[in-house]
Amino acid sequence: MSYTSFRRIVWAHYRAHGRHDLPWRKTRDPYRILVSEVMLQQTQVERVKPFYGAFLRQFPTARRLAAAPLSEVLKAWQGLGYNRRAKMLHQAGKEIAKAGMPGTAAELQRLPGVGPYTARAVAAFAYGEESVFIETNIRTAVMYHFFSHKRTVSDAEVEKVLAACLPKGKPREWNYALMDYGAFLKRSGVRLNSKRAQYAKPSAFPGSMREARGAILKELAKRAAGKRRLLGLLGDGRTAQMSSALSALCAEELIRTTRDGYALAR
Repeated sequence: MSYTSFRRIVWAHYRAHGRHDLPWRKTRDPYRILVSEVMLQQTQVERVKPFYGAFLRQFPTARRLAAAPLSEVLKAWQGLGYNRRAKMLHQAGKEIAKAGMPGTAAELQRLPGVGPYTARAVAAFAYGEESVFIETNIRTAVMYHFFSHKRTVSDAEVEKVLAACLPKGKPREWNYALMDYGAFLKRSGVRLNSKRAQYAKPSAFPGSMREARGAILKELAKRAAGKRRLLGLLGDGRTAQMSSALSALCAEELIRTTRDGYALAR
């Protein structure tokens, strides 16, 4: 397929079926876009939408986020999972409050927890910076039209196509259009991300360390708790795993020890 034909297909789908009502698409505020991008990491759009609005009502600016204790940020994050994202976003808010919001992808990447994808996405959506980036829906769109015949595809190959297809002056709209088209393909049954050269099958949630960590943080978001109660949250058969989760959460400074047990970090 030619790059021109690919652009035509993506634009046509976006005009007819684009998700123009997503709340983070109605702003160019880089802080609000950063919040959305961090929330959307490994989390579905429909799950993020209510959290996004609630989080910004509580922390409408980076300065307000930075001034809040980490415990309040973690409480606001409950239900989204991958709680380390909340801590890194809180740290990024402190950096922004101190030095101002970075103005380029390269500068954004210096913020805590902000990798190449998030930095480029925020720069494109907030500032119109013309850079390419890959997430699961964008990868699906490119693989479907350009690499369906290959068994494995590297991100470098995908980025090469994206760079060739990027329309000048429209990085914000184009990347939204790519995401929406890739999401449509996936809803239609297209499953190509396993062809990614760096692909790793995600582990099941039930029985996982993620489940153990999430249970502990959910409990501590309600109140401080003793070790015995926390170890038994998922049943007697998982006390060893819960103990490991407690140790890891303490080491990551997401929780703290108290005289009687544990509480969320301050």
